[in-house]
Amino acid sequence: MAEKIDEHFLDAVGGLRSGAHRVDPDAPIAASSMLTIRDVLDLFDSQLGSRHLDLAARWLRSRGTGFYTIGSSGHEGNAAVAAALRPTDPALLHYRSGGFFLQRARQVDGGDPLRDVLLGMCAATEEPISGGRHKVFGRHDLAVIPQTSTIASHLPRAVGVAFSIGRAAKLGIETPWPRDAVAVCSLGDASANHSTATGAFNTATHAAYQGLPLPLLFVCEDNGIGISTKTPSGWIAANFGTRVGLEYFTADGSDVVDAYAVATRAADWVRKHRKPAFLHLRTVRLMGHAGSDVEAAYRTPAEITGDYDRDPVLRTARLLVEHAGLAPAEILDRYEAKRSQVVDIAEEVAGLPQLDSAAAVMRPLREGLAEAVAVTPGGDGDQAGDHIPLTFAQSVNRALVEVMTEHPGALVFGEDVARKGGVYGVTRGLAQKFGPARVFDTLLDEQAILGLALGAGLAGLLPIPEIQYLAYLHNAADQIRGEGATLQFFSDRQYRNPMIVRVAGYGYQKGFGGHFHNDNAVGALRDIPGIVITSPSRPDDAAAMMRTCAAAARTAGTLSVFLEPIALYHVRDLHEPGDEQWVAPYPTEAVPIGRARTHGDGTDLTIVTFGNGVPMSLRVARRLQHDGISTRVVDLRWLAPLPAADVLREATATGRTLVVDETRATGGVSEGVLAALVDGGYTGALARVASEDSFIPLGDAALTVLLSEETVDAAARKLVS
Repeated sequence: MAEKIDEHFLDAVGGLRSGAHRVDPDAPIAASSMLTIRDVLDLFDSQLGSRHLDLAARWLRSRGTGFYTIGSSGHEGNAAVAAALRPTDPALLHYRSGGFFLQRARQVDGGDPLRDVLLGMCAATEEPISGGRHKVFGRHDLAVIPQTSTIASHLPRAVGVAFSIGRAAKLGIETPWPRDAVAVCSLGDASANHSTATGAFNTATHAAYQGLPLPLLFVCEDNGIGISTKTPSGWIAANFGTRVGLEYFTADGSDVVDAYAVATRAADWVRKHRKPAFLHLRTVRLMGHAGSDVEAAYRTPAEITGDYDRDPVLRTARLLVEHAGLAPAEILDRYEAKRSQVVDIAEEVAGLPQLDSAAAVMRPLREGLAEAVAVTPGGDGDQAGDHIPLTFAQSVNRALVEVMTEHPGALVFGEDVARKGGVYGVTRGLAQKFGPARVFDTLLDEQAILGLALGAGLAGLLPIPEIQYLAYLHNAADQIRGEGATLQFFSDRQYRNPMIVRVAGYGYQKGFGGHFHNDNAVGALRDIPGIVITSPSRPDDAAAMMRTCAAAARTAGTLSVFLEPIALYHVRDLHEPGDEQWVAPYPTEAVPIGRARTHGDGTDLTIVTFGNGVPMSLRVARRLQHDGISTRVVDLRWLAPLPAADVLREATATGRTLVVDETRATGGVSEGVLAALVDGGYTGALARVASEDSFIPLGDAALTVLLSEETVDAAARKLVS
């Protein structure tokens, strides 16, 4: 099916008049331009490639062999932005950055980028970055970090990449990029309004205001429309033109000479000043939002065709005819030669194998998890003071000291973690011991905290961000779900997000309660593929598991979420005041990922639990023992991957299993435990108790919806009766 923009290009170029004479290819394209004619020919080739990839995408989709057709037509001027940057500058690209990607590959003579993109469109397993899992712009050797959604969700990570370039240099840690690198992040004008984007802009300017190095170039490719919704005329310029701490540059994205000149100034400014800048690249959207988009449903024919003369490919063609002396026929020959090249590749890759099994699709997830599970970190038994009993908070603190001592690139950051040492004192003393470059407070924005961690992990650092309360994690869950968890999957593990997200959570706090400080909702985490979720209850387990997570991050690039029960931070006693049964010496043994811990060897009842449920269940088990009921308590310790084999073994040992779950009945952990037992063939008696499907109110009313020991006791007796 013919595309009108294709026909318009052919007609418009065919109607051009030839230049007077052929100009030396090494001459400037214009008197004041740094671009030579040869440079413009290179840019034109990248633009042609991008345009014909879009045309081929429509063709492939019409044949049922193409699956992803959000195109770059009208944005091909971003090839000039790539030319203004270095190929070693890390790039996080908007889905309309096809010209940039092709030009970046040209800068390093990088393989066959046309084939790479077409392989992605056809979901072929030969595609070099995602292996057929998604159509992305990404290549490790091009320093292009793949993005999938890019509705602004990648901006916090881009801020983290830029921040980490400077921070790693300060710490003497080598990154994959030069120390004077500039991070570049492209986005659309509609995406600039997303709350994630505004948070990233704020974080960048907040850092610049403090004088922190943050070499980041935002490139807003402003085509004036988001899917079908128009951006108000002048909005981007009005919003960003005078923003404090964000240097503003604007260029005509349809004019490669102007785009290159302004992008060069912007990149040079960021590289020199190590501060963020905003490049407003005025573009036009051609051929609709995506392959399935019927543009005529929301734009008039006059609006659609009125943009054709702003076509950057056509504008570059005119430039070459008028200023370089190329004949229109030569331009058309180049255009048709590129079409033939792209079509030939498209026909070849359309029949290539695709992922054909769940195992093939999930291989990066399974390999990453298997590598993490295989980690066996050592202990620090040679350190003095191992015999001193520690609380949960003290044990985590010491584990952080150990990890930071062992890994010079480990960073601890979040809200109130530095001078204050955290709301509950868990990070107390770390800032004094390791200094403000490695332990620091962030602004109060969870998306910014996690985005910073995502960038730091890519830079070769070991980020250990803290989310102050579990309820706050939901403000930024997509940074884990849509960015962190997907990167290994969509880059076939060529890029990884090593990090440990510490989260204070669960209920049962005394005197400082309410929903935002007593949140027991973990459903948003449990269904994210590829991440590890830890939930220690005892001090010795907490320290050992922190060491395991750090080793998995360094070895396998694992993203771990480390859930810490607030109510157990400073507990010392289990049964009676002064019994000191909830403190423990600092451990020397390892705790492998996905292995449970069993307390006792009772033969009448197995209680499976975690977090606050462990001391509750142990107290119930003691009361049951007095009544002749022999109980074993299984502490899951890991919520993902669940220790299914351990649970099944311990459940089968008694034939009666009670799952004790302090999270909610719906979406809580017990659902997964019950399913694991059923899937494993467990045939014994089975019951569960959980907290209510409710938010947690203030004061003693919280105890009406949270799981209680009395409920556990009654359920246990009923099960064995």
